[in-house]
Amino acid sequence: MIQSRTGQVIKVGIAQLDIVKMPDTIRTSGLGSCVGVVLYDETKNIAGLVHIMLPDSSLARTETINEAKFANTGIKALIDKLKLAGSQPSRLKAKIAGGAQMFKFTSDKDSMRIGPRNVEAVKNELRKNNIPIIAEDTGGNSGRTIEFNPDTCLLNIRTVNQGVSEI
Repeated sequence: MIQSRTGQVIKVGIAQLDIVKMPDTIRTSGLGSCVGVVLYDETKNIAGLVHIMLPDSSLARTETINEAKFANTGIKALIDKLKLAGSQPSRLKAKIAGGAQMFKFTSDKDSMRIGPRNVEAVKNELRKNNIPIIAEDTGGNSGRTIEFNPDTCLLNIRTVNQGVSEI
């Protein structure tokens, strides 16, 4: 008799990353100006998620950095982890969400535009790694929770005051 198991939800915190294989799903919440980047390999039913807080590790204030915190180091770390699990980088696809402008500023100072800068940095890193963005739900000014299912390759997005959508 074949035993089937229902998957569990693997939770990824702020500035963290992890990977899952079907039947598990992977989720992160608290995406305001942060960007959730899902990389997945449909042929292996495997996916990874990194919760990016800042665009570039040059913004780090300490000598040792948390790779998952930054777009330039977090995406590379996630690709490496997926490779170790048997995925081919050439088969990876991406879905991204978040990057909201959470607060209204009277200043046009670029340093205050963390959400848009995070989205731009994520897109640049994905482009550098030849990973196509299949779908995105970025910008706006509402927080999001996302959950990805590597079996269906659907990203479920719950947006504050806007309900649920899937991409």
